[in-house]
Amino acid sequence: MNPVEALAAVLGLINIALLVRRSVWNFPFAMAMVTATAFVLFRARLYGETGLQAFFFVVNGWGWWLWSRAKGAEDDSVPVGWMSARQRIAWAGVTAALSLSLGWAMHRFTNAALPFADSAVTGASIAAQFLLSYRRIENWVLWIAIDVVSIALYLARGLPLLAALYGAFLVMSAVGLRAWIGAARRPAGNEVFA
Repeated sequence: MNPVEALAAVLGLINIALLVRRSVWNFPFAMAMVTATAFVLFRARLYGETGLQAFFFVVNGWGWWLWSRAKGAEDDSVPVGWMSARQRIAWAGVTAALSLSLGWAMHRFTNAALPFADSAVTGASIAAQFLLSYRRIENWVLWIAIDVVSIALYLARGLPLLAALYGAFLVMSAVGLRAWIGAARRPAGNEVFA
């Protein structure tokens, strides 16, 4: 068992549990998790996802700052809301273009294992992380799709602990989606972001 992979798994579980609760404290755990995960993914030659971890580190710092400014006075939770239909279409288009471009580049210029699957996870993860930072409920839908693809990708690359972690993420993402929908339905958290 790779101890760095095990550490990433534990930190990831804590991170997602705090995210479901809409706690601003998810971010330091996320930053530690992505650092450990980057080492594991690089050794597995999943370069798109390795670079993604550096992106996650920076965006989690930014998200921490955003959420700290938005959290409620009575607790650590933040308000959440939905995107408009127009925003959903734009995000889907940009995500698809980014994923396909990155997949082509990794296929053409690197020895990346499974470049198009790797780039699909990478592109969708970038979109989902931004949506999470902006507190959009749709981030959970993307994370669910990412978790499903990641489980298969990690099993194919011989990373059973990361696959198991993403199995747990899949369950927690479904719980997070339900919790955030409930939070948006409450009068104080019912936001639609135009």
